[in-house]
Amino acid sequence: MPNSPSDSDRPRRIRVQHRGPLLVEGPVEVELEDGSTVASDRFRVALCTCRRSRRYPWCDTSHRERTRS
Repeated sequence: MPNSPSDSDRPRRIRVQHRGPLLVEGPVEVELEDGSTVASDRFRVALCTCRRSRRYPWCDTSHRERTRS
């Protein structure tokens, strides 16, 4: 999904949440550690920061399943 010229001039907003994913205004392209890329054309994406997601790098809310000791 191409961005309009006005969209490319504005900075992307990323929201950091305590014990949660990074919320990023989309569309986005994410480069993984192995050099591969994944893309999403959604208006907002949740990026996993705990690495528990079965859909990594996208958050699937697996961080909520943490058991407390």
